[in-house]
Amino acid sequence: MKNILVIGGSKGIGAAIVTSQLVNHNVINISRSNPEINHPNFTHYSCDILTDELPAIDTIDALVYCPGSINLKPISRLKIDDFKNDYEINVIGAVKAIQKYLPVLKNGNNPNIVLFSTVATKLGMPFHASISAAKSAIEGLVKSLAAEFAPTIRVNAIAPTITNTDLASKLLRNDKMIENITERHPLKKFLEPQEVADMADFLISDKSRSVSGQIFTIDCGIVSLKL
Repeated sequence: MKNILVIGGSKGIGAAIVTSQLVNHNVINISRSNPEINHPNFTHYSCDILTDELPAIDTIDALVYCPGSINLKPISRLKIDDFKNDYEINVIGAVKAIQKYLPVLKNGNNPNIVLFSTVATKLGMPFHASISAAKSAIEGLVKSLAAEFAPTIRVNAIAPTITNTDLASKLLRNDKMIENITERHPLKKFLEPQEVADMADFLISDKSRSVSGQIFTIDCGIVSLKL
C-alpha cells in the first residue's frame, strides 16, 4: 500500500481522488473541511493551505494538489487582488506543499506529484484571464520541477474541461446552461469528477512510471476538435 497525500480532498475532484485511492492505499487528506469518510486507511488534517502550518507526515509516495478557483470576469472587472488570490490558491499553495513535503517524497515508492491546470491555458476563452494566467504558471512549474526532480520524483498535471463540481455550479446552474456547455463540446458532454480521478489514478500508479513533465488534457474534444 502506498501513502497518498491529497490536498483539497473534501469536495469535487479531490474527494473523488480520495475515494478512488482508498481502495488500495492509505490516504492522507489536508483541507479546511473534514470529508465525511470513515475508513481505516483514511487520515484527515484540518488546515488552510495558505495560512496554516502544514502537518508533519512521515511517509508520502504521491502528492496531489487539488485546490483551485473559477473566477470568470471581464478584464475590466478583474481587480489586481483577483489575480493575486487566484495565483495564491493555485500556485503558491502548491509550491508551499511541495517545499514542505519534498524531503519525504524523495524517499517514497515511485514518488510523484500531480497538479491541476485547465483547458483554458490552451484554448482562448473570454473572461478567463486570471485563472488562465494562474494555471499557465502551474504548467510551467510542472515542466521545471519535472526536470529538477528527475529521475527521483515524477511531476505531471491534469487539465480538465468544466467538471460537475460545487466549484463549477454557477456555470451549470440551470438546464439551459447545461445544454449550452454540453453542445460546445464535440463529445456532447462535460466531465464528472470520477473521470478526472481516473486520470489521477493512472498518474499516481506505477503504470505511469515513465511519464513526467506532461500536461494531460481531458477536454471532451473542445481543445483539439472542430466539428
